[in-house]
Amino acid sequence: MSDPYQNSYHHSDADGYGTYGEGDQDGYGYQTDYPPQEEDAASDVTEGHDEDDQMYEGEYQGIPHPDEVKAARRAARARARGPTAADAVSELQELAEQYEDILEDCGHGRFQWSLFVVLGLALMADSVECFVVALALPSAEKDMCLSKAEKGMLGLIVFLGMMFGAFVWGGLADQLGRRKCLIIALAINCIAGFLSSFAQAYGFFIFFRLISGIGIGGSVPIVYSYFSEFLRMDKRGEHLSWLCMFWMMGGIYASFTAWGIIPHYGWGFSMGTQLQFQSWRVFVLVCVLPAIAALVGLTFMPESPRFLLERAKHDEAWMILKQVHDTNWRAKGEPERVFTVSQIKTPKTQDDEFFEIQSSTGTAFQRWVVRSLTLVKLVLKNVASLLARDLRLATLLMAGIWFTVAFSYYGLVVWFPDMIKHLQHEEYDSKMKVFYRERVERFHFNFSLENQIHKEGEYINDKFINLEMKSVKFENSLFEDCYFEDIKSTNTFFENCTIRSTVFYNTDLYKEKFVDCKMENTFFNHTKKGCHLNFEEQNDVLIYLVSFLGSLAVLPGNIISALFMDKIGRVKMIGGSMLLSAGCTFFLFISFSQATIIIWQCLFCGVSVAAWNGIEVITVELYPTSKRATAFGLLNAVCKLAAILGSFIFASFVGVTKVVPILLSCVALLCGGLLALKLPETREKALL
Repeated sequence: MSDPYQNSYHHSDADGYGTYGEGDQDGYGYQTDYPPQEEDAASDVTEGHDEDDQMYEGEYQGIPHPDEVKAARRAARARARGPTAADAVSELQELAEQYEDILEDCGHGRFQWSLFVVLGLALMADSVECFVVALALPSAEKDMCLSKAEKGMLGLIVFLGMMFGAFVWGGLADQLGRRKCLIIALAINCIAGFLSSFAQAYGFFIFFRLISGIGIGGSVPIVYSYFSEFLRMDKRGEHLSWLCMFWMMGGIYASFTAWGIIPHYGWGFSMGTQLQFQSWRVFVLVCVLPAIAALVGLTFMPESPRFLLERAKHDEAWMILKQVHDTNWRAKGEPERVFTVSQIKTPKTQDDEFFEIQSSTGTAFQRWVVRSLTLVKLVLKNVASLLARDLRLATLLMAGIWFTVAFSYYGLVVWFPDMIKHLQHEEYDSKMKVFYRERVERFHFNFSLENQIHKEGEYINDKFINLEMKSVKFENSLFEDCYFEDIKSTNTFFENCTIRSTVFYNTDLYKEKFVDCKMENTFFNHTKKGCHLNFEEQNDVLIYLVSFLGSLAVLPGNIISALFMDKIGRVKMIGGSMLLSAGCTFFLFISFSQATIIIWQCLFCGVSVAAWNGIEVITVELYPTSKRATAFGLLNAVCKLAAILGSFIFASFVGVTKVVPILLSCVALLCGGLLALKLPETREKALL
């Protein structure tokens, strides 16, 4: 049986980087002199000194030598594997150990921080996508006359797109590359997001938001897989957790820009009657900027060398690792340090079929179809392998944890603002004025009517001119010889009314607002088209404030989880965070005011973020490189499915009871926390 890792990369001196010695048994070599010097040659710095006189400068200070630190790390990884004989260690583990040692030589510095910012912007774009529709909807629903069902579909379609995108882009990233797929996904998100801001019809708007969601859905699985493959073991947990801060920044960015843009109605413009560009559309356009910035930054970033090694692209991987090494050590003031890796053991390419088909005969379209079908086959094969014997338990446990935490988190994130709105409406309705059997004759109404119910009234020869009607209802009333002109209405209806010899001129009182009414000799002239927004009600600052505070509350939890992720471990972090989050939900039983709900929302978000960080870190560490993005994409799709179910179920109980949402979220978090305790600890595990 041939060795699946039979390819060992030996970098020769033909590339201008010097000659490398033979590698050791692990398949890679290090050489102190680079390029090699003659035996009698000596540099100006070392001339006159014997090697025995050389001493590590940190010895007297008690600072361990870097070689001792590396040896200690390798010993820790060996202990994590258990008492396995050296000759019994799998080839995959050898490659993982080898790559870990190379990353240690490359160091952690400027390159990783540059990549951190670029990938963080991509993650920020994903966060903005989750918030943009919810923040723009109060204005968009009036501008496009959306029904309750259409509003629900608009919120649903974004998560459907992200669910599909996570699955597709995660699978493709393991076949085509992390950087390439992330660039394409972000480009789709940018184009669709830009077009959605100009879409005038509801159908086009929801279509472009779907495509935008499909694009950005690939950001989370690719970003974490991509970044983890540039991090050595002792930095991985902390810096992947820091990366999650960009998700918080996305929520703050979205709520802050919505707060600053949407209420400024003069920021919009119009081009005739066909194109109306209101301020909420400006907000949708501005929300594309993080994705654009990430897209520009990615053009300067290389592909993951770990992925390239998996594809047996030795030269490209070596050059990228050298770039990482040189960038980091130059930034630390050591430009003379040499990248000493001479050879890297890599697995034999498993997907020969995919590459051979590219040279098959036939037309360009036929070759494209064959390659596409082969690519789909490879992706599905990779997905199926996640349920193979060696990964089945981990996949099922992770799917349960992702589902429970997302179901509870997204359900409550929707429930909190909806509950606040419900309390506002209850308070508003408690102040409603009711008028019985009033008779008004020859009166000129030129003042606003708000929060009123008029029952069995009679209005004879009255004029309603240039006024606003806000939450007004006329029941079983008579209007005779009346005149309505320049009326703006919000939540205003006429029920079981008789309307005779009355004219409605330039109003938004269209016929749908007259429920079971009897009309005789009544005319509607120059009725205003579209739905008209009542700015004071729909753009209540509390909508943006709740979103802003919820995002900001994540900051302390994110900092704490990042600092302690490698100290207490991923499993304890996930389990502890989910159990504490379950405890927070119980206090919602005693929350009867808007202020207390906001406080518990902030506390819940701050505590639960540690679970999110731990889940994302352990997901990339449980799976090998060839399946990492696929597994992350599949699990992230499960997360979005749970978000859809949680949002729908929790929202349906607003105004009915809060017992069911609280119990559902508590049970889900408890179950997820207990499942997390069954996971293996991965903080001392090299990436396979």
